[in-house]
Amino acid sequence: MPTTTATPADLYRHSLRLLLDKDIPAWVDLWAEDGTMEFPFAPPGRPRRLEGKEAVAAYMRPYPDHIDLHDFPEVRIHETTDPETIVVEMRGVGRVVATDGPFEMTYVAVVTVRDGLIVSYRDYWDPLAVLALDGPGSGESDR
Repeated sequence: MPTTTATPADLYRHSLRLLLDKDIPAWVDLWAEDGTMEFPFAPPGRPRRLEGKEAVAAYMRPYPDHIDLHDFPEVRIHETTDPETIVVEMRGVGRVVATDGPFEMTYVAVVTVRDGLIVSYRDYWDPLAVLALDGPGSGESDR
């Protein structure tokens, strides 16, 4: 899908479909080689910044082993004064693979697309909810 004619909103909607399909390689293909992914609210022990497509790929590769996403029932995409940048409010639902318990997370993302590829993705998610997914004393998580 990466083309220079796709809008950032189109590309983002496509990326969500790929996540639901658990097609992480195709999701990573939406990234520029020097793209960055940031997690401004990451708790201690979690990455705050990933630099480059390979770092993003390594981070996302095991995602389906941790979270089985079922839907993004609420997605609101806001255009900005910069035609390459969108702000997305969304909610993801599914299940936590390790516990078979429910997964629900609300996100706000600021995404910049250039030449049909993601060059910057700032992912604002709730670090307390992420830690709760891990269980007491755990230091590892999916996100």
